[in-house]
Amino acid sequence: MTPMNLTPYLRDYWPLLALALWFLYKWWRARKVRTMLPGLRQRGVTLLDVRSPAEFASASAPGSINIPLQELASRAGEVSTSAPVVVACASGTRSAMARRILSRKGYPEVYNIGSWKNLLQ
Repeated sequence: MTPMNLTPYLRDYWPLLALALWFLYKWWRARKVRTMLPGLRQRGVTLLDVRSPAEFASASAPGSINIPLQELASRAGEVSTSAPVVVACASGTRSAMARRILSRKGYPEVYNIGSWKNLLQ
């Protein structure tokens, strides 16, 4: 197929391609943080789960703390700024918002690992 033949497909299906690229990026970033996790654990990382209390109670990674996303801005002081923070949720969307909140509050090292299941290493 020549590039000329691809043009109609790209024009018609660019939203689907963009969505696929977004999910690929999220997967790649979570994988990168997973590879960093052993070193972060050695440095005393805080594992922060921003799911609801009910979600956290049903299943969670050992050693993680739960501060729901909607409470994070007011409870951020409960998370140390002296160690790295790895944020998790169910899919990576809430943890991305939590990473932004903590970064704006001056936390120097915050990572989004996506799903809390990625913490189970």
